[in-house]
Amino acid sequence: LLAHVAFDEWRESHPDYIKLKSARTRFGWWLSLLGMLAYYGFILLVAFDKPLLAQKLGSGVTTVGMPLGVAVIVFTIIITWIYVRRANSEFDALTESVTRSVLK
Repeated sequence: LLAHVAFDEWRESHPDYIKLKSARTRFGWWLSLLGMLAYYGFILLVAFDKPLLAQKLGSGVTTVGMPLGVAVIVFTIIITWIYVRRANSEFDALTESVTRSVLK
């Protein structure tokens, strides 16, 4: 238990760990905020402006709401891809640096 406490104290003071924890948390919150804005924005449109979403696009059966709903889904896929791309580059490099320091 004492070794575990000492490791936690060391890890919390390691500059790369602090940088990793801070960057990953901040980036995750920003992407979460963007995802929530897209999702809740769409839900608010559904709740409060149904006529806008019900407008037909052209002479077919497609309404404005259909592509907007698909756009929300595509947007969440894109921000997930952005997070994974950054995690696999910057965050993995910082994790590797911390791991190397631990194993010394």
